[in-house]
Amino acid sequence: MIATSLVSSRRGFLQPKHRSTYRNVLRSILLSATLGLSALSVGQSSRAQELFVGDVGDSSVKHFDASSGTYLGAFIAPKTAGLKGPMGMIFTGGQLVVVNQNLGTGKSGEVLQFDSATGTFVGKLVASSDRNAPFAPRGIVRGGRDNGFYVADIGDQAGKCANQGNVKEYDAAGAFLGNLDRSAFTNEFHPRGVVFGPDGLLYVSAVGCLDPKDPLYKPLIGYILRFDARTKAFVDMFASNTSVPDLHRPEGLVFDSAGNLWVTSFRAASSDSDKILKLDGRTGVLLDELILSAPGAARAFAQAIIFGPGGNLFIPITGGDATTAGQVRRCSPTTKLCDVIVPANSSGGALQQPFYLIFRNTNPATLNYED
Repeated sequence: MIATSLVSSRRGFLQPKHRSTYRNVLRSILLSATLGLSALSVGQSSRAQELFVGDVGDSSVKHFDASSGTYLGAFIAPKTAGLKGPMGMIFTGGQLVVVNQNLGTGKSGEVLQFDSATGTFVGKLVASSDRNAPFAPRGIVRGGRDNGFYVADIGDQAGKCANQGNVKEYDAAGAFLGNLDRSAFTNEFHPRGVVFGPDGLLYVSAVGCLDPKDPLYKPLIGYILRFDARTKAFVDMFASNTSVPDLHRPEGLVFDSAGNLWVTSFRAASSDSDKILKLDGRTGVLLDELILSAPGAARAFAQAIIFGPGGNLFIPITGGDATTAGQVRRCSPTTKLCDVIVPANSSGGALQQPFYLIFRNTNPATLNYED
């Protein structure tokens, strides 16, 4: 409000000697308002571009400025609330929901909740002691008619590949709502990644047996399957290593703005390369490949991927090459040119073994980045 001392008591007009003072005050008010709105916009933009990465190396969740790659610190400190092997993550309901695989503990996995603003532990949506806890959970999304949490459970592969996995659904309180019905899919089923597609169906990446000591060992098998989340019924096999020969051991999968599906794929042999595949979102036909490391060279592969600001694809790198392990690459899906926004751990980067990643503005069902 403008001070009443500046206003004339006659005819409601300002006295001449006060006009310049009034203009200065008004200019100051408008400038302050403009700066305030500008600061709010910058703050919102900055928070929207915060990238969160689960680090299996020290069981933490770290966050970064996605524009500059600047490390912003550990959002969830190592091993908070028993975190041991962070996998899929989503922001929903004011919380960061993190899948905890409980690696090396002998316990089933669980789903943990942290405050989305502070990273403070809130509670366990699904505890490892729950009767229907996932054994070895990986990806997670939330959506569908029930707005349920869908968790991919790869199952027990420690010498027991016959113990297949499931995609489990839980409600907002963590109550178990059932598994997707995979009975019509007769092949071995070990799901790793999940995402809702533009058609409303749930897309699931699945692999064969990955234990070399097991007689069922089939390391090259890869499937992308579709399920109807409303009925939990299996719909069809969208793609496989038979229809797409380079589709090996897929995990992370996301759709781009044109409706095409991008999925991680691992090399078949030392003469092959680790890569990201681009599949036609309607037919599942291979459209393109983004190579992560050259055949015969030290490996650089990705477990999961996410689209972010500018429509770029963000790729966390793991593998045995000290010059690349711990990187986060930002790649143009059009040109396939990439820059490294988070350097390798050996070059001073903060990440040891980055697996899954998420933005604050990532849709928890489709994993699309929303401006």
